[in-house]
Amino acid sequence: MKHYKCIIFDCDGVLVDSEVLGNQVMVDLANEYGANINLSFALENFKGGFLKDCIQQIESIVGKVLPKDFEREYRKRSFEIFKNNLQPVTGVEDVLKELNISFCVASSGPQEKIRLNLKTTGLLSYFNENIFSCYDIEKWKPDPAVFLHAATTMGYTPKECLVIEDTPIGVEAAKSGGFDVFGYSPNGIQENFQDNVDKIFYSMDVLLPMISGNR
Repeated sequence: MKHYKCIIFDCDGVLVDSEVLGNQVMVDLANEYGANINLSFALENFKGGFLKDCIQQIESIVGKVLPKDFEREYRKRSFEIFKNNLQPVTGVEDVLKELNISFCVASSGPQEKIRLNLKTTGLLSYFNENIFSCYDIEKWKPDPAVFLHAATTMGYTPKECLVIEDTPIGVEAAKSGGFDVFGYSPNGIQENFQDNVDKIFYSMDVLLPMISGNR
């Protein structure tokens, strides 16, 4: 069994319960431009993706270029709804309290967004400066660069790390970088990554025993 030395958490959907909130904002904004999509479509097509890729998909649907301030308006609306409604993923704070090995967060979002979301949910103090963003290196999942950057900065090789992800694109990024991946699939929902992850789990209360079982 492997003895992991560092856990790398994705942020949205793993640490903070933001996927439904953020994607609903995207749906509402996209529909103002005639996209006529729903939340199920957004979760299937946008979840875990780079924002500019999501915008390009919407442009393809509506058949026109969206205004330059679309991203700024999305950030504004999502920050507002996160400030008032964002919660930590159930049970994840107990995991962070009990982990006795190094850990960090690596996310597709900008540093400002990651820090704001962690602060809003009371999780920021667990990470100190161990926060890594795709925007810092200008490479986005499914490129494994953000995970490789996080591991190197933390002082570990990919084989010494375990990535916790909840999206197929994130799992693809981690696996292509040589990392083991545990896939988080809350409420028993089967994601499209179950054949690619090393293990799959449905609630945070089983994560620590799973990690310990690999030591």
